[in-house]
Amino acid sequence: MVKRVLGINPTTVGTGQHDPAAVIFEDDELVFGAEEERFNRDKHSFETFPEQSISACLDFCDITLSACDTIAVSWKPKAKTKYDLKLALDRNGLQKKAYQAVKNMRNYKISLSKLKNNLAELGSSIPPIETYNHHYCHAASAFFPTDFDEALVVTVDGRGEKDATVVWKGDRGSLERIRTYEYPNSLGAFFGTITTYLGYRVHNGEGKIMGLAPYGKYNKEIADKLLTLVEPGVDYDVSGLNYHAGEANTKLEELFEKPKKSGGGHFTDWEKDLAHIAQQFIEETIAEIVETYSHEQDTSNVCLAGGVALNCKMNKRVMELDVVDDFFAQPVSHDAGSAIGAGMLGTGVTEFKQTSEVYWGPEYSSSQIKTILEEYKIRYAEPDNLEREIAQRLAEGELIGWFQGKLEMGPRALGNRSILADPRSVDSRDKVNKFVKHREEWRPFAPSLLESAAEEYLINARPAPYMIKTFDVYDEKKDEISAVLHPADGTTRPQTVREDQNRRYHTLLCEFERITNVPVLLNTSFNDSGEPLVNTPTEAIKDFFGMGLDTLVLGDVTVEKPIRDDREKIRSETTTYEQ
Repeated sequence: MVKRVLGINPTTVGTGQHDPAAVIFEDDELVFGAEEERFNRDKHSFETFPEQSISACLDFCDITLSACDTIAVSWKPKAKTKYDLKLALDRNGLQKKAYQAVKNMRNYKISLSKLKNNLAELGSSIPPIETYNHHYCHAASAFFPTDFDEALVVTVDGRGEKDATVVWKGDRGSLERIRTYEYPNSLGAFFGTITTYLGYRVHNGEGKIMGLAPYGKYNKEIADKLLTLVEPGVDYDVSGLNYHAGEANTKLEELFEKPKKSGGGHFTDWEKDLAHIAQQFIEETIAEIVETYSHEQDTSNVCLAGGVALNCKMNKRVMELDVVDDFFAQPVSHDAGSAIGAGMLGTGVTEFKQTSEVYWGPEYSSSQIKTILEEYKIRYAEPDNLEREIAQRLAEGELIGWFQGKLEMGPRALGNRSILADPRSVDSRDKVNKFVKHREEWRPFAPSLLESAAEEYLINARPAPYMIKTFDVYDEKKDEISAVLHPADGTTRPQTVREDQNRRYHTLLCEFERITNVPVLLNTSFNDSGEPLVNTPTEAIKDFFGMGLDTLVLGDVTVEKPIRDDREKIRSETTTYEQ
């Protein structure tokens, strides 16, 4: 009999705040999973229960909630509430202590009842609920889907119940906690503070600061001042700058005698230097932790998870350490991925299929797509050789919206909900930034490339199917893929593609190589600025007509925008559909 476990990151009171998600396991296989933002269209979906994600999991399996054997939650609300109380008592004056104590005890009770009430809305019978330590879930998500017999596992994010960074030793079937850095001594919170000080939103702009960092340089004055508040390395301490974002930014304003930046966009050299130093701080600290405990635990395999593990430049630094032979970063490293770890722990299984793709979300059939287009009276064509035709259009400079198969889980588009362009010219990068993504012109893009060609382009190449690793590029190849190199340091953050991972996307890359001799495409997420990745054909159509894209590919069919001179003719004709 199949055992079904529903793993959730609920973001209700007493748990986390952002990136709610749900996944469902059948025995040892993750069969469906998605973030709530993909359904409600609210990026990161702060403090939102993943009702639609859970419903989608149940619909995929054609079951009701009561058919699940276990609901696995990626937080322990009681532990978080107790630690919140401790923080409040340590921090606040005597007058606030009694109030805070009552408030936290009430929050714990609310968290349990709120979770059950939310679940009750999805089914009258609620299966047993198991709660797991948040960082334990991150660690499970990073270690269990690898083929490592043993590994060092480091989980690092803003915070869990009380954990901010945890070092684990993974042995097949178990995870042993080696060292804990408690919140507010949090690298995630530290980088979030720098992010807000430089004008972006926490939990949303950290990747932009990572991308900004290579434009800066080491600035001794900034570094010296910052090091009066924080200490890097294996015994790092950033607690003096954390706990409350508003107060932390006030500290930075006083320290640097500069006001917090209002909004992102254009940056001064000083602001670029601060981003550079913050990135360097994160890289050096995690590298020293990995180096120290890899030696201590006598292992050369390293796994990372938690939101900070989305920092692909940091991952490059870890991969290149002499003590590291093999490396895996969970592609859904942020809090949505904790639902994966909770689900794994809930199954009771410790050996899972090695992760090689994250296409776990909704998909739409060709007939569903055609029905939607016909309802909207949108003309479409169905090419005899779709991949060859789109490869030719890309080679001629078109910008393509590419919508295929199952939705990716995690923050990266990996060839199913992608915007694609020719990687051979920086003009492609500039056009996509300005006319398609409507974002800052300095931000880089990443490539997809055939895994079989990775060694031709990437120094120290290895499979990288999730756009979570960064590589240097051979000088003689840089001109071929200039649109997908970071303009400041020439690095790239690739997705390597094999046929068994994504057949149609692999074929498209092969066709583009046949035409151009370059087995690479510019690939960025199919969404407009501030939006989550598109989920449905309708969302893809909406974004297509609101962006500077030339062609939309929906499954087997293509859609083009009417040329201005043809619009009156189209209006006067009866709508037909080219088959």
